[in-house]
Amino acid sequence: MIEQTFLVMVVLIVVALVFDFLNGFHDSANSIALMVSTRLLTPQAAVVWAAFFNFIAFLFFGLHVAKTVGSGIVSPAIVDNAVIFGALCGAISWNIITWWFGIPSSSSHALVGGLVGAALAKAGWSAIIAQGLIKTSVAIILSPLFGLLLALTLSISLLWILEKASPHPTERKFNKLQFISSSLYSLGHGGNDAQKTMGIIAVLLYANGYSQGGFNVPLWVVLACHAAMALGTLFGGWRIVKTMGMGITRIRPTGAFCAQTSGAVTLFLATWMGIPVSTTHTITGAIVGVGLSRRVSAVRWGVATRIVWAWVLTIPASGLIAAFFWYLGRGFMG
Repeated sequence: MIEQTFLVMVVLIVVALVFDFLNGFHDSANSIALMVSTRLLTPQAAVVWAAFFNFIAFLFFGLHVAKTVGSGIVSPAIVDNAVIFGALCGAISWNIITWWFGIPSSSSHALVGGLVGAALAKAGWSAIIAQGLIKTSVAIILSPLFGLLLALTLSISLLWILEKASPHPTERKFNKLQFISSSLYSLGHGGNDAQKTMGIIAVLLYANGYSQGGFNVPLWVVLACHAAMALGTLFGGWRIVKTMGMGITRIRPTGAFCAQTSGAVTLFLATWMGIPVSTTHTITGAIVGVGLSRRVSAVRWGVATRIVWAWVLTIPASGLIAAFFWYLGRGFMG
């Protein structure tokens, strides 16, 4: 019995790391797309840059968002290995589908949808904590909208301040300032997103009696999750980089600085409030705001529309897939 429990736990840890790898296909690309598209850094250097600030984010933000996802959306009393298995498989499947079409969907909300779908399949609506689900759903709309308005305001302000400045030296200065804005955005990304998988693995260890001294995140879990995310970015994120960096609107260094700074502020606020917002939604809204600061036609609305549809479908689609995998896994994950 002990061997079987240990084996189930190991399998779930592997599945969690696969989800983290797929997360890198999507969300970590958000941290590096603008640096790559403005030729500030090579893709390889940008990955290292983003991964470093993602890693140290836990020093600034803790695990507030992970606690919300783990205990604020679905009742912890009904969560077991099969529910976690279904949630992870639902999120992974939806990430693969959207990655294939180059659509930057939200890995965070895919995980939320997976949790909700697996929990509904097991225990019905009584398993859902309405307040947490509503807060997360509202954030789907508010986080990109706030990022858009902030980026639009910042871009217009810079256009007004720098109206008489020489374009080339100005863009060169802001290209260097991206080192600051991109590091802040990567910190916000790590604080709100990169630690969700760490929290899931830590809960698994605690639930199965392998965590000493209560709930904690061992160093090997931190390193494994960040390694999986960085590898995912390196091997699969370039489809998303192309969409984010060049598909929505043309981005110059000043625009990249505005988008990254606006995205960072939005993520900082959300993390401080313990709301699991999507880094994808946030940076997409900010990029659209930068495009709107020039003119409405500067935004490729066809691409933006595809992204919005992916946002709308993420939670129900990943939830349906998760319910299916919960049904498959309840026999050997119990």
